[in-house]
Amino acid sequence: MIKKYKKQEESGGWLDTYGGIVTLLLCFFILLYSVSYVDQNKWKMLVGSFKPIASEENGKDIPPVRENEGESAQYAPSENDDITDFNQLYLVLKQIIESRNLQDSVEITPGNGFTFISFRDKVFFDGDSSILRQEGKEVLDQFAFAFHKADGMIKEVQVLGHTSQWNPERPNNIRNDRMLSAQRSAEVIIYLQSKNAVSPEKLVSMSFGQYRPVAPSDTEDGRAQNSRMEILITKSNVVEKSLEEYYNQVYHQDQLETDNQIKSGSETDG
Repeated sequence: MIKKYKKQEESGGWLDTYGGIVTLLLCFFILLYSVSYVDQNKWKMLVGSFKPIASEENGKDIPPVRENEGESAQYAPSENDDITDFNQLYLVLKQIIESRNLQDSVEITPGNGFTFISFRDKVFFDGDSSILRQEGKEVLDQFAFAFHKADGMIKEVQVLGHTSQWNPERPNNIRNDRMLSAQRSAEVIIYLQSKNAVSPEKLVSMSFGQYRPVAPSDTEDGRAQNSRMEILITKSNVVEKSLEEYYNQVYHQDQLETDNQIKSGSETDG
């Protein structure tokens, strides 16, 4: 009888130990599951938007871009991290454009205290429409997140709406032309504000209709360039330039360099 009692005692102790281990494992997996929840929208925004970037300003180094057969590793700052380098903001926006394969229809230009982005026809709107396309909304979602992270260093985000003169022989209807460019720029501003991109007072919409073309309107490609949306981001604590000065740097850089060379040569000759 004594031996039988010892076997039962030994068997019960083993089961207790096993049960304890199983309970601990169960608790461990429940803990893993509870901390693994990620807001899907934010996750897509982070993973789809940002890639490693390289910049150096004020002694701060940013991780370099690592290319892997055309596909960059992801760069995703945490919710508590802000973008404190204006050059970094440019690079993040550039990576967003490249990740969406929009290089042929979007041009981004860095400058001294500003970043200028020009979106060709059809990125945000269909012809004669002021309704944002889904692709345009997705781009603005990613831009808004980047702007929000850099809000402290951004002075203004200006959205400039342009149309194109589709008949080179006849100007557009004045009312339709002006209203379309104004509505488009307003729609982009409204969307950015709805996403809390930057402080509302920093958002500015402007419209020019067909009157500031950057290419001849007698070709389809020229009209596509003219019918565009532009976003001008300026840096805080930097002297703001006139729009013409920004345009000269963005659209007429080669001409400016030629003019400077001529001016320099004249001064040397003098």
